[in-house]
Amino acid sequence: MSSFYTKHLHIVISLLTILALVAIIFQSKDTNPLPNFFYFPSSSLIWPTSRDSVVIDHGITSTTFDSLAHSLAVIHNSSSLSKSEEKRQRVMTKLRDEIDKVLIGRKKDEKIENMEEELTRARVLTKQAFESFRNTSSIISLEDDVQPHVNIYKNAFAFKRSYLLMEKMFKIYIYDEGEPPLFHHGPCRSIYSMEGIFINLIEKNNQFITKNRDEAHVYFLPFSVAMIIEHLFDPIIRDKAVLERTVVDYVSIISHKYPYWNRSLGADHFMLSCHDWGPRATWYHPLLYFHSIRALCNANTSENFNPRKDLSIPEINLATGEFAVPIQGSVPSDRNILGFFAGRMHGRIRPALLSYWKGKDEDLQVYEELPKDKSYSEMMKRSKYCLCPSGYEVASPRVVEAIYAECVPVLISQNYILPFSDVLDWTTFSVQVSLTEIPNLKKILMEIPYEKYLQMHEGVRQVQRHFVMNDPPKRFDVFHMIIHSIWLRRLNVRIHS
Repeated sequence: MSSFYTKHLHIVISLLTILALVAIIFQSKDTNPLPNFFYFPSSSLIWPTSRDSVVIDHGITSTTFDSLAHSLAVIHNSSSLSKSEEKRQRVMTKLRDEIDKVLIGRKKDEKIENMEEELTRARVLTKQAFESFRNTSSIISLEDDVQPHVNIYKNAFAFKRSYLLMEKMFKIYIYDEGEPPLFHHGPCRSIYSMEGIFINLIEKNNQFITKNRDEAHVYFLPFSVAMIIEHLFDPIIRDKAVLERTVVDYVSIISHKYPYWNRSLGADHFMLSCHDWGPRATWYHPLLYFHSIRALCNANTSENFNPRKDLSIPEINLATGEFAVPIQGSVPSDRNILGFFAGRMHGRIRPALLSYWKGKDEDLQVYEELPKDKSYSEMMKRSKYCLCPSGYEVASPRVVEAIYAECVPVLISQNYILPFSDVLDWTTFSVQVSLTEIPNLKKILMEIPYEKYLQMHEGVRQVQRHFVMNDPPKRFDVFHMIIHSIWLRRLNVRIHS
């Protein structure tokens, strides 16, 4: 029994520690706000809203951080009952004093200072582009040979500027530690295929990858949650601690071997996962969970997905392992099905959708199991709108499948941050419906003017390039969009020596 309490006390202390550290970090005054172009509404966690950039001090070693963590947790725990502003200020003073005890006498790091100067210039240039064209409705071309007809971006000028800066400047280091199949490897033939595809593409990339650790802006933790579950998780014993042991041990190894994790408390490190348990895999290490950049398909704000530092990536189901390509669907005038869905009943949203619409309407064709005489892909190609309800988790591969079929996605989800929505304006090429609006789904779709539908259909065609996989990658494809999202998160962090 004592071991039970000891274990859970350790977890509580760890969580309180990271909350204390985050409080210190967000109290820093040396910040330059970045435009809202980079941000989303706050998640269920309480994140500061008065500042648009985060300053992370570096220089804490793994040894001193361990001792610091305990004292900060105790101090923060004692402040949890504090109500008055005076008490809060006293607690913050104590926290800063504890940090100063560790940081006093550290040496200035010229390399990180020079890097931050370069990133500051990138921040300024991107912000200028954002401010200059904030209120314009002009449609610009990302490339000279592609002329768009619909503006599918929140701010195309800022996106183009930041993308070009990324291509010119951004460097990523991949830790060599770890052996396949758990590390440097991932699935390429399932709904978790993004893990394997991304690891494979980034490890052979020459544009962004650097072997010089000191010139890297971010550091990739190349573990695959899907492969950890496949090879270590026993479906009978169901011991999820295999995730804890693997991930925590890996962070421990790289944080003791190299200085980069400790100098930023993991803020310039990132992981990527499309597995349902991707967020859970990071939960076992508080800094990885609350502080590092997490690229997740399961981008659920109710599970502490924080869009200020985390990024949502699309779930793409590669059943055969071959890269899927957009299919030429019917022209809008020939799409004679209003809406279409076929899928199993699970989660909270699908039972409501199926109970209201399964087999009840010719215009809104909803199936739990598609009849054998009907083709899934053909049904999507003939439909104006493709229904994309969440299942057990918020993400669904149907979103990308709809985009590939030139079918306007109808997004039915809760607490879901859509992929690349710091850049893409999803309202221009999709319809978003809440759980309570499912009974009125047909009415909602029927009331969309035909001209508006045509614009959204054209928007879907234009946005396809951002969700297509290529080997080797091509500009603005899904690989580059993920890299760009990581680049934006790195711009949100300033590391001081």
